[in-house]
Amino acid sequence: MRRLRTRVAGALLAVLALTVTSACSSEDGTAGSEPAAKAASATADRVEPLSDTPDPQLPVTVRSSDGRKVTVRDAERIVPLSGSLSEIVFTLGLGDRVVARDITATFAQAERLPVVTRNHDVSAESVLSLKPDLVLAETSTGPDEAMDQLRDAGVPVLVVDPAKGLEDVGPRIETVARALGVPAAGKELTKRSEERIAAVRKDIPKRTDKPRVAFLYLRGTASVYLIGGRDSGAASLLEAAGAVDGGAESGLEKDFTTITTEALAEAAPDAILVMSKGLESVGGIDGLVKIPGVAQTPAGMDRRVVSIEDGVLLNYGPRTDEVLKSLVDQLYGDAK
Repeated sequence: MRRLRTRVAGALLAVLALTVTSACSSEDGTAGSEPAAKAASATADRVEPLSDTPDPQLPVTVRSSDGRKVTVRDAERIVPLSGSLSEIVFTLGLGDRVVARDITATFAQAERLPVVTRNHDVSAESVLSLKPDLVLAETSTGPDEAMDQLRDAGVPVLVVDPAKGLEDVGPRIETVARALGVPAAGKELTKRSEERIAAVRKDIPKRTDKPRVAFLYLRGTASVYLIGGRDSGAASLLEAAGAVDGGAESGLEKDFTTITTEALAEAAPDAILVMSKGLESVGGIDGLVKIPGVAQTPAGMDRRVVSIEDGVLLNYGPRTDEVLKSLVDQLYGDAK
């Protein structure tokens, strides 16, 4: 189930890899009669590069999270194999060197790049046809045969630890920056990202009655209905927003569990967090409350839903401050 975290982290889960793509290709904005909850702001569709474009100092040798030492001699043709890693490269100011994208890189600057993944699996042939001099991957990137094919062809492949929470923002940025030969830019971007997150957190209302929020992963066109638990990747974001992860608090230890009336009753959410395409796929809020058990929760009765764009929600990267702000604004509204 790790791919969901890298997708909606950081990202998308191995068990959902086939269903997510088919669902996304079928989603055509079938929202219900009531407008869907406000998604992340339009600015979240673009990344904001550093003002000064860094000049990579190469070669460098870095340690990949799979234990290998990777020597990067050039960074003229980069292939990041997740939306989160693509965000980091573009925000460091090196987006003009990216020659392909993963299906989860949905921000504006990357949208015209060729896609080299299918059902979230890498096509080694597609990647190699672009003659990359560096591939950036997540620990869940696969299949293994494709990754081995890239290495056997002599392409440096750096595997980066997955993003699980706010504490991973800086380390992931700096890992990528070191591999690209721009460590100073990595430190600058880390500082900017952490300062912006801190600024959002300062504006969060101080409450003793923290709202309980359940994170639901929905793909109605593929009949995928899951509730997030302790390892879903959402807990850190919800805690930063001054909320409680209802799924984790109710004892759900796994990353995701099939939604049941009992699980929702235990989570007892005051609000429901969803990805925008997931909400659309079930017919908007009108369709969401028809999922068994949802209408009986406090969130369902109040139709209180927080919707954030799929491509940024769990990335834990340079745009996490925007995600956190959208979450806070929707969760508290005028109470701020």
